[in-house]
Amino acid sequence: MATTIDYDSAAYIDKMKRYWRAVNYVSVGQLYLKDNPLLKRPLQSEDVKFYPIGHWGTIAGQNFIYTELNRVINKYDLNMFYIEGPGHGGQVMISNAYLDGTYTETYPNITQDEKGMKILFKRFSFPGGAASHANAQIPGSIHEGGELGYALSHATGAILDNPDVIVAAVTGDGETETGPLATSWFSNTFINPISDGAVLPIVHMNGFKISNPTILSRKSDADLTKYFEGMGWKPYFVEGDDPDKVFPAAAKVFDSAIEEIKAIQKNARENNDATMPHWPVIIVRTPKGWTGPKTWDGEPIEGSFRAHQIPIPVKRDDMTHADSLEGWLKSYGPEELFDENGVLLPELKALTPKGDKRMAANPITNMGYNTKPLVLPNFKDYALDNTKRGVNVNQDMLVWSDYLRDLIKLNPTNFRVFGPDETMSNRLYGLWEATNRQWMEPIKEPYDQYLAPAGRVIDSQLSEHQAEGFLEGYTLTGRHGVFTSYEAFLRVVDSMLTQHFKWMREANEQPWHKPYPSLNVVSTSTSFQQDHNGYTHQDPGVLTHLAEKKGAFIREYLPADANSMLAISPKLFSSENTINLLIASKQPRPQFYSIEEAEVLADKGLKRIDWASTDDDAEPDVVIAAAGTEPNMESLAAIDLLHASFPDLKIRFINVVDLLKLKKDDPRGLSDEEFDRYFTTDKPVFFAFHGFEDLIKDIFFDRHNHNLFVHGYREEGAITTSFDMRVLNELDRFHLSKDIITHVPGFEQKAAAYAEKMDEKLQYHHDYIRENGEDIPEVENWVWSPIK
Repeated sequence: MATTIDYDSAAYIDKMKRYWRAVNYVSVGQLYLKDNPLLKRPLQSEDVKFYPIGHWGTIAGQNFIYTELNRVINKYDLNMFYIEGPGHGGQVMISNAYLDGTYTETYPNITQDEKGMKILFKRFSFPGGAASHANAQIPGSIHEGGELGYALSHATGAILDNPDVIVAAVTGDGETETGPLATSWFSNTFINPISDGAVLPIVHMNGFKISNPTILSRKSDADLTKYFEGMGWKPYFVEGDDPDKVFPAAAKVFDSAIEEIKAIQKNARENNDATMPHWPVIIVRTPKGWTGPKTWDGEPIEGSFRAHQIPIPVKRDDMTHADSLEGWLKSYGPEELFDENGVLLPELKALTPKGDKRMAANPITNMGYNTKPLVLPNFKDYALDNTKRGVNVNQDMLVWSDYLRDLIKLNPTNFRVFGPDETMSNRLYGLWEATNRQWMEPIKEPYDQYLAPAGRVIDSQLSEHQAEGFLEGYTLTGRHGVFTSYEAFLRVVDSMLTQHFKWMREANEQPWHKPYPSLNVVSTSTSFQQDHNGYTHQDPGVLTHLAEKKGAFIREYLPADANSMLAISPKLFSSENTINLLIASKQPRPQFYSIEEAEVLADKGLKRIDWASTDDDAEPDVVIAAAGTEPNMESLAAIDLLHASFPDLKIRFINVVDLLKLKKDDPRGLSDEEFDRYFTTDKPVFFAFHGFEDLIKDIFFDRHNHNLFVHGYREEGAITTSFDMRVLNELDRFHLSKDIITHVPGFEQKAAAYAEKMDEKLQYHHDYIRENGEDIPEVENWVWSPIK
């Protein structure tokens, strides 16, 4: 007969305190030691790291929280995992994963004994070892925390469509001062208690940052209660530094929070009641540097900012205070926690959850329980008939929205669309035929539109950080989605994209890590179509930012029309371990490419466009290349002008969709031979580009042909017409064609007269738009003239 465990007994709580001492000991050992892990002899210089690197301040408090969470997992049989928001606490997840056995299962050489403990200690924050943050090398982690502010966003993304999961999302009180974290308290607006799991935020309030007090820690419990209740949460408080008192008090608080979550979900699911609840949040006040040195050199350490990093100055070549370090380590009583061989005592090991119930072993942290590929619609079903090139005018995003609509219908529980209040602006109208926006606050008819407690779109918070963070949490737990944003404001989250890239790269190096669905980022309202917001909304720099990362993990797609965008879609939604950046047009644009041509563009990345080329696929006089909607259109218009004036000019036109395939150092990059077949080795190449010109110059730097002229974004902008944006940056047909004919050998005599004619056109344009507020008729009414 199984023995019933009394999780509320004094004996059980006493074991928790001992386990906590053990995990604290392992955490301090990782900071300082590389040998003698059980202190079987006095510390010697060779036992200590050359230069201990890491952080102590948050560790004991988080280990306390982790220990309390292990208890409620056991008591309530929870499906829970841990997100460590405080960035400087890598030992927390390593130490607990080590003691519950997950770390050894992942890294079999790091055994749960003295030998393994020695390896564990040495490799922490050590060359070739483990990072000081909770990175992708640690089982159970989906959140790195190096850049603070995204713990709750990631947690919320993780529990969407995962109704049985609870995320214990620990945030530091320094982290709570960041804009993204302060904003993410609104995440409860999007958590449906029927179909989603729960986030249990735990604010670890230890009072200090690196050298300053934290703001929230100086506020009273009464003020904090008002703060959190005002944002729709129900706060609980745990406070103290005496383990004998704080452990049993915390057990009751954690029980209350879990029971409240279960009651909310039971009511919602049994009564189909999607009313927005007030989920619990726990505020844990413990001293910074708890259980560490109380003072040092006459200054307070525990409970002060001085506990943030390495509190005792001991290193291999300076053992002056080794006795103090040894005294600190021995204060945990390792001989009472581990046996002679360094194995955690059985009664303490029994406290850790078992199997998949261990937070470090929860399957959701390595791609989830029900990870599956998307069922994709046939993109050809949405294709436009572009037989007459450029005659059909349509909106790429509008066409694509029908594809996304059906993607949602085919994948009703593992695909979502995220954005910062721009789904309508981005013309994704088709989505509303399949879904609503998920929204738990009151809905006011008839003023609100497409709001409901359940929906596959979350875009009702004006925060790029939240939308990006939700998508990251969703994909890091094995699901799929897309994040759409205005181009200029992708720069708000480009550091988040960097962190996600770093995470994917590190995870990819771990053989036990499953690959992630790709993070799909759609850039709309681009610089060359911002005619109503002006210069503030004009910045295509995310292209350059991402292109600088390792090519194996980055894709940049610049489809020139709707068919090209459709053909790219399977690459977005079936790829793994990449960030896919899609530059998309939402404005009415001429449509040029057949769906068959679009397939080739998507597959090869680029294509010589025969119907716009006059080189008969032989040696050209000039190569014109374009990447992007407006660059493609302006290049074709320039070819139209040039062919009319210089019919004997041999032009090769290349449309580029998969930009980074041009990079030599990209693992998918064209060989020199392939590159030269497109761009030649010496003919002038005019590249019309959606982004900053240096990116194209960098791509060509390692190639043979340096006879390159780039027309891209030149940091010129205003509130003006779309075509004038191109004129300001010399990406328009008049500047392009003038520059081309001026630099093609053999056409010098004719070039001067043509250039003068183009200058006149530009002056005419300048005067016309300032008089009429619209583009000149030659631009508005332009249609591609088929080359005979």
